Amino acid sequence: MLEEKNDNLHRDADGLNEVSSPEIVPTDQEQAVNSIILSNAEESEDNAASESNYIPKLDYDSLSMEALSEELQKLISLEKITSIKDHAEELRKAFLSKYNDFIEEKKEAFLEQNPDNASEFEYEFPLKNYFETLFNEYRDRKNAYYKQLQKNLNQNLDNRIAIIEELKTLIDDADNRNDAVKKLTTLREKWNHAGPIPRDKYNHVWNNYHFHVERFYDQLHLDRESRDMDFKHNLEQKQKIITRVEELLLEDDIIKAFRELQTLHRIWKEEIGPVDREIREQIWEQFSDLTKQMHDKREQLFDKLREAENENLAKKIEIITEMDQISREEMTSHNAWQNQIKKIEALRNRFFAIGKVPSEKNEETWYLFKLATRNFNINKNTFYKDLKIDQQQNLTKKQALIESAHALKDSEDFDTTTPLMKRIQDEWKKTGHVPKKYSDSLWKEFKDACNHYFDKLHTAKNHENEEEIAAYNKKKEYLDLLKEFQLSGDHKTDLEEIKLHINNWKNIGRVAQSKSFVEGKFNKILDVLFDKLSLSKKETETVKFNNRMDQLVGSNDQKKIQNETIFIQRKMEELKSEIFQLENNIQFISNAKPDNPFVREVNKNIEKHKEEYKVWTEKLKRIKEL
Repeated sequence: MLEEKNDNLHRDADGLNEVSSPEIVPTDQEQAVNSIILSNAEESEDNAASESNYIPKLDYDSLSMEALSEELQKLISLEKITSIKDHAEELRKAFLSKYNDFIEEKKEAFLEQNPDNASEFEYEFPLKNYFETLFNEYRDRKNAYYKQLQKNLNQNLDNRIAIIEELKTLIDDADNRNDAVKKLTTLREKWNHAGPIPRDKYNHVWNNYHFHVERFYDQLHLDRESRDMDFKHNLEQKQKIITRVEELLLEDDIIKAFRELQTLHRIWKEEIGPVDREIREQIWEQFSDLTKQMHDKREQLFDKLREAENENLAKKIEIITEMDQISREEMTSHNAWQNQIKKIEALRNRFFAIGKVPSEKNEETWYLFKLATRNFNINKNTFYKDLKIDQQQNLTKKQALIESAHALKDSEDFDTTTPLMKRIQDEWKKTGHVPKKYSDSLWKEFKDACNHYFDKLHTAKNHENEEEIAAYNKKKEYLDLLKEFQLSGDHKTDLEEIKLHINNWKNIGRVAQSKSFVEGKFNKILDVLFDKLSLSKKETETVKFNNRMDQLVGSNDQKKIQNETIFIQRKMEELKSEIFQLENNIQFISNAKPDNPFVREVNKNIEKHKEEYKVWTEKLKRIKEL
């Protein structure tokens, strides 16, 4: 079996170190070499992985779900399954994160429309099924590969251990020294084709192998010419590697160059034998120094990448802060929220356009970004949830207004209905928005009902206008006729004639408001005729008042009728007050004789006011009858 001492070799034939003591601090050069040795040890168990080309990773967080699916499909189709493990896992993580956010947004939109049916939310997303199918294909192929690989690794380990045992026997067998070189060549050929072994056995097995190969050359007295030829061949191979590393130091693609350097280290260690003891240390130091130079170049590149990633981190934190500030602002209208949504969408696009951040900060940054987005969405959804409640209430109000409009649209009582329809229209304007899916149909139904009524009203008005024009022309002609009218001198006959003219005038009909001056001309002619008649004041006032009231009724001027009523009521109050005052004055001179001039004058005024009061009472009665 393998010797324990070989696990603790301080330096193998080519200067490869295994640091076993914690007190020994490796140099910068040794650290650079050890980093490659560790990487090769990890890859040693899988030849397919070690032979794979370097596959750059994209910024998966900035890609859409469609692009992530396409990238996974491309990797599975074009690359070896062992080369895309990290890529596939990161692709799946990015896809699921975006998918969960996408479903959350869809659920929020569903709850806005169906607040009481949260349990009924379902969303079929074919792209998710497609991505899962791709990832399952990758996983199944990977599992099958590694299952077979593990079996092969263990078998290869047994084979290599057997080769080492044969090598030890070859060294100890002094009788077969003449055939030693030939057998060693055969063993080395078997070793080179023995295949990968488990990574935790890598250094242990390889160091033992090299240890015994060097024992073969150093301890056995073989043919010097054959040994020197072998040493020379190995030296040439290692010098070619050194030359290639010098060329790699000039490459622009440092990552690709470093990957090739790892391969060269594996060839140096696994495929090329030892060189002469005198130059072993020198050539190894040369190779190690070049390795450190490449390692330093890679570290400088990583420093620049880390600097860029830290700048990206600062930019993303700034965007998250701005999103958080926006989410805290109180918006009270739909338009204001739409503006905020546009701002958030622009910030999200900027966030995804920024490159990678340090890997140790990636999850935290993504969490803060999703938290800021979620907080904004919660406030937005709360607003629209409340808005929906208001819209439902507005919907009920507008439906009631539509019912009222339908109930009134066929009315022909235009004087009563028109103010009601206008009030309904004003209430409609004051009532806020309704759910969008009802908005157009409600407005059309309401507008049709209103238009139906007002079209009828306009038709009636047009007809009335024609009648008013005809009435005006007739009244103009009647005025000319009335100017020629002469009183006969018979009081009763003349009064009847005047009343007949008034009745004829009234029967002609109503004129337009703009032509109402014709009524004033008619009233002036009446005043002249009444003055000539010498009627009692009461009778004259009654006839004039009745004529004026008929005109007001004909014009349907409710405001003037109301003003007339108020005026009459005030006159009656004034007369009552005057009568009361005069009767009160009489009481102070109760001892005066009835034929006293002052008493007679007061009683005369009282009677006069009472007569006037009766006239105003008749007028008020007339208005109430109207």
